Amino acid sequence: MFDGRWREAVDRRTAPVGAALQRHGVTADVLTATGLLSAVATAVAVATGHLHLAIGLLTLTGLHDLLDGPVAKAAGTVSVRGAFFDSVVDRIADAVVMGGVAWYLVSTHRGHLSLLPLAIVGVASLVSYQRAKADALGLGGATGGLMERAERMILLGAGFLSSALLVPDLWVLLGLTSLTAAGRFVRVWRAAEGPARPAGAERGRSRVGEGRRVDSPWRAWREERATGLRRTKEPGARWRARRREAPMASRAGRARRARGHRAKAGRSLGDQAP
Repeated sequence: MFDGRWREAVDRRTAPVGAALQRHGVTADVLTATGLLSAVATAVAVATGHLHLAIGLLTLTGLHDLLDGPVAKAAGTVSVRGAFFDSVVDRIADAVVMGGVAWYLVSTHRGHLSLLPLAIVGVASLVSYQRAKADALGLGGATGGLMERAERMILLGAGFLSSALLVPDLWVLLGLTSLTAAGRFVRVWRAAEGPARPAGAERGRSRVGEGRRVDSPWRAWREERATGLRRTKEPGARWRARRREAPMASRAGRARRARGHRAKAGRSLGDQAP
């Protein structure tokens, strides 16, 4: 939700900060790595019951994740590798923080409440996976929703305000994240609807390995006919095509040899003339 509505405004505010950090030698990879360290510190603080301290550390984790992009843009180092590194670290940080929450619930509550943070991690990973898979397939609709990563961190930080508030907060977080995953699934499912690919579409694509382009099945047939060797999976097809060509090649060769003999005979008679 924040990413879709206020992304441009946030980028305008954070761009000067990113430029300042870049001038002081801070890189985007450093911010991403130190953000993981602050996530580990957040997990330790939650696991030991220091919930108010965890709020500050969780805020620090979010700032690292917020500023690594502007620093990369300011340095001109935006790359696929950096985006991959940032995405992987985000997933690890989410799992680590929720692991600290699970540890806290095991220490202070009875029952199976410790499974609640694990369920949140699973659904949050599904939200991220849907976006990555949809982007890989060239589909839209896998963005937005009630609970993206920024919203999840804000809601989780609100739960750290009180131990009595944490468990209801986690249930709300699980429900809203599940709705986000369901909404993305429906949007991508609808975006994937379309006419079936025609039967000859695969043959009409570029044949990179053969170094040429085949624009239609008709053109492919003409090219294959010109070569005299039809592309087929039948084992003896190429052999029979060569056998059909062999007599023609033999007659052409005998004709060339005969013309050569006649030319030599003519030259020898010319040499013997007085």
